[in-house]
Amino acid sequence: MTLMALDVTTLKKVKNSVIGNPTAKLALTQDEHFISALVDCIEPATAYDPRYPETPEDLRIEAAQVISSLAYGPEASLRNLLRISAHHAFICAISNLQSSDTLALKAALARGLRVLAASIADMVGPSLWGIHSEKPEVRADAVIALDYLFHVETLDLYIPLLADPSSQISISIAQLIASAVRKIPHRDAVMDWMPPAERTKDVRGKRGWEKPSLYGKSSGRQGGWVARHLTALLQSKEVKVQEAALSALAALTKENHSMSLGLASAERDAQSALTYVTSLCKSRSTEVQIAACLCATRIVRATTTSEYPVNMHPSVVDSPLVMIIIPVLNLLIESSKVSAVLKMKACFILSHLVTDDRELCQLAFERGSLAKVAELARQITPTEIIPNWDEDEPESVSCLREAALTAIACICLFDNDIRREVTDNLKLFPVIQASLSHRHVGVRYAACQCVRATARHVGALRTSIVDNELGTGLFRIFLKQDEDRQVTLAASAAICNLMNESSPLQKVFLEQGIVPRLMQLLNGEDPALRLNAIWAFKNIMYRATHEVKRNVLNQVGWNQVSHLLTDANPEIQEQAIHVLQNVVDTEENVKMVFDEIGGDTLLGAIETALSSESEHVMRHGVALLSNLANGSKIYQDQILAHQELLSAVRNCLIDRNIEVRKPAMACILQLSKSNLRSQQALRDANIHSALQRMTDHSRGISVSPGGLGRHHLGVEDNLDVREMAREALEWLEHGEEMQC
Repeated sequence: MTLMALDVTTLKKVKNSVIGNPTAKLALTQDEHFISALVDCIEPATAYDPRYPETPEDLRIEAAQVISSLAYGPEASLRNLLRISAHHAFICAISNLQSSDTLALKAALARGLRVLAASIADMVGPSLWGIHSEKPEVRADAVIALDYLFHVETLDLYIPLLADPSSQISISIAQLIASAVRKIPHRDAVMDWMPPAERTKDVRGKRGWEKPSLYGKSSGRQGGWVARHLTALLQSKEVKVQEAALSALAALTKENHSMSLGLASAERDAQSALTYVTSLCKSRSTEVQIAACLCATRIVRATTTSEYPVNMHPSVVDSPLVMIIIPVLNLLIESSKVSAVLKMKACFILSHLVTDDRELCQLAFERGSLAKVAELARQITPTEIIPNWDEDEPESVSCLREAALTAIACICLFDNDIRREVTDNLKLFPVIQASLSHRHVGVRYAACQCVRATARHVGALRTSIVDNELGTGLFRIFLKQDEDRQVTLAASAAICNLMNESSPLQKVFLEQGIVPRLMQLLNGEDPALRLNAIWAFKNIMYRATHEVKRNVLNQVGWNQVSHLLTDANPEIQEQAIHVLQNVVDTEENVKMVFDEIGGDTLLGAIETALSSESEHVMRHGVALLSNLANGSKIYQDQILAHQELLSAVRNCLIDRNIEVRKPAMACILQLSKSNLRSQQALRDANIHSALQRMTDHSRGISVSPGGLGRHHLGVEDNLDVREMAREALEWLEHGEEMQC
């Protein structure tokens, strides 16, 4: 591009030419000389050509607006802006604002920074609404830029504008927080921020022996300076201000228990922030309703799901907020006057509200939410699917379908009656089937989630899912090498359900080559995909025939199985052990595992599992050993010869988890019945004395000094375990008589 003169007239023409034109935006950002000159206009120290009749301020405003427009463009355009540090220019310009500068300039700079921050955050992820294609190769510069915006020194320059008397300025800063805060460190940075003067005062007030804190105690985890000013903005009469403040508070309260509780608390005679949020859920402005419902949803989930014990919190369905949120969302979803974009947000908020909560899913179902999102999904999906039917579909409609399907998947995840409603009455399978091949990555992802949820219903798995070709459609996605990672992840989770013993598709998929694809994922570097792959193998092994087990494990490779038993990832290790736990259900299969892996390697891996810091690994390790102990005498002897393993089993008897103690006791009971030599081996491992303690009623229950992971060294409090201990003790003390 030819280097053009930078004057207001030219920049206005440029701005008009790139609005809504991604191609023009990309072409313009590739002109490095022009973009560098444009960014130079933002900084206040730039020397302007005196030949231009316009004032530098006019030029700076137009330059800021052009950059804002370019930042909304393709990712390549944003990368070019980052390469010349456009975000640094805006921060520098804001830091040098003078009292004589006009409101127009101040607003243009604040808006430009907000747009850049939002676009950078979109590139880094996660997405605010739904999912977008992951492109790791374009994220590196964006990650650095986003982190820079949340350094305390950078926050010092633009966060104070949240208190600016002009709503144009405060709105932009609130919107920046709402759109750019995507992860915990950035949220904490904003939440803890306080003005430098207050920060200094707080540090000086500490005594010498106290550890200094950058932010000081006064900011608190219940809000701090930013939350107080956002709460004040909620009281504005301007709907744009209310919407921005609500959205910013929603970003800060996400998974934030202490701050959410703080917003629900009132100080002195003032109303709590939650009171304002609740009232705004019924605002006349649909945009404000959406923002308020999102904020209220984040508060509900954060205050009912936390690191504290569940029994310390009331049931989430008892929250008065829930009874406000659901009806408002239902009205928005079914209204013919609400735009597709706002309906999309309402569906996603509903998903956020009920995700992974059985009671809320049931409540949403009872209040009609499932029926409403199902009707919405049917309305926007053609009944007759033709090739390329989605090619010209507006992006807003595709996103709405993604949101509706996501809500459906979330609501029907737990309950068979709800799943039956989806399969039998709402007739959603044709919509889901069509969506599996949709061009929009989010629609495919949501459709996979729907298959995963409905496949939990055995009846649907055996009939509707097969009849509507959902299984084969999902399998095609699963096999695609160039599919988006997020879609592959959702498809692999659904595959796990389609590969259980109740599924008629298990045999079909095995014949069509699912094992090599699972191995490809298992040998990859993505932890989530590896976990889903081995989970699928676990389901395949459950109640399968010996021939199926041998054939599949031969394809996996026995050396690979052996290595997975001690994988560095405890979740992978747990599932690998569970795979063998499902394999060794017969004498023939026990022999196969011992022969193929080798007794020393197998038992050594189990010993490692019994010493794991992961309770789940330990539980499945001892359950596997208990299954192996049911094998023939030759394999029992190998177990008994492994003294370190027996000591590890003894330690399991004093574990606090009954799911560890019970299989450990079952293993010992089985071994104690073997022969006199086995009984002596158990006594040598000091298991005899442990059994005496567990069955001696004259002893009280005493907590073991071994730490939190231990149960007690006194009488066993579980009746089943105590009875097995008593029987095992009988065998150890009177085995010769009992065998005679």
